[in-house]
Amino acid sequence: MTETGLSGNLRVRPNIADLLGLLAIMAAAVVIATAGRHMLVPIPPSEAGTIHLNPLWLPAYAVRTTLRMFAALGASLVFTFTYAVWAAKSRRAGQVLIPLLDILQSVPILGFLTFTVVFFLGMFPGRMMGAELAAIFTIFTSQAWNMAFAMYQALRTVPPDLEEAARCFGLTPWQRFWRLEVPFAIPSLVWNTMISMSGGWFMVVYSETITVGNTDIALPGIGSYVGVAIEQRNIWAIFYAIVAMLAVILAYDQLLFRPLVAWSARFQTDDGATVSAPDPWVLSLLRRTHLLRQICLRTGDIATRIGWLALGSRPSAPVRPIIPSRVVDVAWIAALIVFAVTVGEKTWVYGSAHYTLRQIAHVITLGGFTLLRVAITVFIASLIWVPLGIWLGLSPHRARRAQMAAQFMAAFPANLFFPLVVVGIVHWHLNSNIWLTPLMLLGTQWYILFNVVAGASSYPGDLLEAARNFHVKGWLWWWRVMLPGLTPFFITGALTASGGAWNAAIATEVASWGDTTLSAQGLGAYIAHATVAGATDQVGLGMVVMAAFVLLLNRALWRPLSNYAARHFTFD
Repeated sequence: MTETGLSGNLRVRPNIADLLGLLAIMAAAVVIATAGRHMLVPIPPSEAGTIHLNPLWLPAYAVRTTLRMFAALGASLVFTFTYAVWAAKSRRAGQVLIPLLDILQSVPILGFLTFTVVFFLGMFPGRMMGAELAAIFTIFTSQAWNMAFAMYQALRTVPPDLEEAARCFGLTPWQRFWRLEVPFAIPSLVWNTMISMSGGWFMVVYSETITVGNTDIALPGIGSYVGVAIEQRNIWAIFYAIVAMLAVILAYDQLLFRPLVAWSARFQTDDGATVSAPDPWVLSLLRRTHLLRQICLRTGDIATRIGWLALGSRPSAPVRPIIPSRVVDVAWIAALIVFAVTVGEKTWVYGSAHYTLRQIAHVITLGGFTLLRVAITVFIASLIWVPLGIWLGLSPHRARRAQMAAQFMAAFPANLFFPLVVVGIVHWHLNSNIWLTPLMLLGTQWYILFNVVAGASSYPGDLLEAARNFHVKGWLWWWRVMLPGLTPFFITGALTASGGAWNAAIATEVASWGDTTLSAQGLGAYIAHATVAGATDQVGLGMVVMAAFVLLLNRALWRPLSNYAARHFTFD
């Protein structure tokens, strides 16, 4: 059968693959419509809203959780293509938006839930929609910042030769964005979307079980299922939840992310030799279809035409600003100073009325305890995963398997391991200040593995071959060949792991199993207890102190290390 061209009429006969694809699309539409209908119903009483631990309920719970994850992911993509693009395109906007994004990334995610749940519930009084939006927003905050930073960095690092080519072809700003900058950013954006999706699972347990002061709502989902299983000490329910999470992660990895990764490979700009991976089965199945393939080709053709719209002025016709740029800069800086002084004055008035110096000093001391746990976590994870990540990354086949395995492991909330840790600490009378720390390690170590494997995979083969020819082995190979080349990747992974550890502290410094609750001295436990009690002033103080710790750590340690590595350990 001859396929119809894009310019011809769409006259194709559907085949079996088309039928399967259409059935899958119809099933997804029915599921989404059903979930949307449940969001509009009134909030049920506690008896009617009980989460059932029967595993037969898990498929429905898994669907509801997955839809929340993808709703948050869609909002994160909208945020990325507005906030990050604005910050990259406007120098003056970037002076505000990027530091603000740095602050938002340092704020503990669960702190957002405390202040937003009342707002969303007030928007839809008595309806599940408010609780659903609060849960989606909490998951959104675990995804959006990382994706926005990835998009911003990609837009700011477009190669100069590609910039010059865009100018030579006379591309308008609209054409330049869609035909050059977005394709250049796609590989990094797809990879960071996968990581953000995995990180969002960590917040599912807390976002679906809303407990803030007198507000106690359990949304149907895997997260609330796990919370009830922990409360009732049902170890079999924990096992069922693990199986359900594995199935969901495997499903969206195979149906969405594997095809996206294969598609994004066409936009790679590096010249390094890579081993081509076989096409995912979903992509192969789509290529066998007749009707769906033509629909995709037509959709792509329409998107291409939109991307080529000549919107904006061409480089050959620059527009001279009416007001000199220096005058605008002075006015902009003055406005920022006035805004900063106003916010500082309001903060000082509120802080002096609600907090004492002794209380602030106590919270800062708790932050020091958490800082020590974060440092120990990053150090132990580095000792384990740097050598193993290098071994995995030097083989393309092992690297692909390791990245897929790490994606699965990074998605597991630390709550699933609470039974083992709590029972062990109670049975052997261990110190919870020490032995709750491994829970923090479980969720943050994978970021180091991700980046070390990526660095080892992209290490220049000619340098490795030169080291073999000169018989460089042992410690000399580590210190002079491999570790210097991996330093930028390791610092990126350690920075991400450090930020994840600070957020994980709220979940891991307080561990519960049934009626047994263990707490460790730290800022995370302080925020967690204040959240349950509904003490918004204490939650606010804890959030500000944690954000200050993270910002100071980034400015004093990670950013100087990153700049040093960029100057001394790159292959450019």
